[in-house]
Amino acid sequence: MQISSRFTMAIHMFACIDTFAEQKMTSDFMAGSIGTNPVIIRKLLQQLKAAGLIEVSRGTGGVTITRPLEEITFLDVYKAVECSPDEELFHFHENPNKKCPVGRNIHHVLDHKLLQIQKAMENELSKSTLADVKNDVAEWIAKEQ
Repeated sequence: MQISSRFTMAIHMFACIDTFAEQKMTSDFMAGSIGTNPVIIRKLLQQLKAAGLIEVSRGTGGVTITRPLEEITFLDVYKAVECSPDEELFHFHENPNKKCPVGRNIHHVLDHKLLQIQKAMENELSKSTLADVKNDVAEWIAKEQ
């Protein structure tokens, strides 16, 4: 299982927006920091905006965070960029064979277990905030100086 890089790119974007708050934040600037194409950044910005986590100024550019970093969890970011609302972490294969004793019962065996795993992951994601990232980035920058 692997969560796509959209999640870590979005966290990186928030760190850039916060760290460089004194300058206008553009998709080109963030793409340069992340090492990706600005088109990918613009797509992520749309998703974060739709989730209400940022505001984007058109034309001259600029991105602002809508809430204090302490109030935005990793789970908020994950839900904004990795899945649609109410989507489950594990996608179950569509058509297990009902004639097979395993295929007929696999949902009964796995559904609850997979839901518990998803809840545990979401619980862990909700424990970390963007403020934690801000503090950690500041520490690493200070070590470099």
